[in-house]
Amino acid sequence: MKTYTLASVLVATLLVGACSRQEQPAPENPKAATAAQDFKRQHAEWVHERAADLGKPDGWTSLIGLHWINAGTQSVGGAEGNTIRLSIAPDRLAQLEQRADGLYLRPVDGAQISADGTPVQGEVRLEPEGKGGGTKLSYDEGKGQITAIKRGQRLALRVRHADAPARLHFGGLDFFPAEESWRVQARFVPHPAGRTLPIVNVLGEVADTPNPGYVVFEKEGREWRLEALGDPTKSLNLMFQDQTTSRQTYGVGRYLRTDAVAADGTVTLDFNRAYNPPCAYTDFATCPLPPPENRLAQQDDDRQLVRLAVVAGEKKYALAQH
Repeated sequence: MKTYTLASVLVATLLVGACSRQEQPAPENPKAATAAQDFKRQHAEWVHERAADLGKPDGWTSLIGLHWINAGTQSVGGAEGNTIRLSIAPDRLAQLEQRADGLYLRPVDGAQISADGTPVQGEVRLEPEGKGGGTKLSYDEGKGQITAIKRGQRLALRVRHADAPARLHFGGLDFFPAEESWRVQARFVPHPAGRTLPIVNVLGEVADTPNPGYVVFEKEGREWRLEALGDPTKSLNLMFQDQTTSRQTYGVGRYLRTDAVAADGTVTLDFNRAYNPPCAYTDFATCPLPPPENRLAQQDDDRQLVRLAVVAGEKKYALAQH
């Protein structure tokens, strides 16, 4: 029969207690846990708001046409034989005329069209979309909407409808899981005043766009650079491509907006909020493309191409047809 001395019992008790303390995980930092939960919640709310905005009756998924305007008088309506045939509209809707002093539209007899909420009597001059907002025409009891846009020297009618198939079958958004590691601090480096950057859109048109500077950030042991558009005192607009482009993410590239640049020149880039341009959801948008400088690619010491894979933000749109 084995006997135990008081000393041996005390030693065993101390050893068991030590082992138990070693096996227990370190207590979680309550503040860190709360911050992580807030980050996930805020990101989920942002994604929800973005999806709701795309799916609005006049959101990007409601586009049903982009019709370039020729000289002379053109008929507008849903029936065959119209110069500009809308996919969802009454058979005969309006007459459109481009004159030297602007673009004018006159409803046909019996057609009910409003301009900025006021019923159109006679003809109305269409101001293109822009900083002033432009003229917004409504038809089909408000479900249809027509605006004019100007791209280069050309004018077009942009048409929306609440019953657009792309809106009725909107499939929602798909994002990479949000990770705080993709919320990186960057440094804004200003360019000389007045500098512009040529930005090409999907139509092949080029616009010299104000380019106030660029941002520099570190990721995966390297320093990366993105040219910025926008106003540093309000928000920067970054358009980029990366190693996931055309693979896991939209083939044109993605956009990212920031808050205002801080007084010390720092700015946060939350790549979790990188999002697709409107062209990912409709064929009737005229999206600007990321400039070549923003492909997030560089050569290593052996002159091999190295690309950053931004596995954060929005993925390809599941119902995209292109």
